[in-house]
Amino acid sequence: MGIKKMNQRGFTLIEIMVVVVILGILAAIVVPRLLDEPE
Repeated sequence: MGIKKMNQRGFTLIEIMVVVVILGILAAIVVPRLLDEPE
C-alpha cells in the first residue's frame, strides 16, 4: 500500500538502524575470528 512511496524515498531511519545493527553483529562475530587467525 504505502510501500512504494517508502522505496522511492530511499531508506527509512528504521531500515538504516536495522542494517547498522546487523552489520555490528556480523562485525562482532567476524573480526575476532580474523584477529585470531595466525596468518
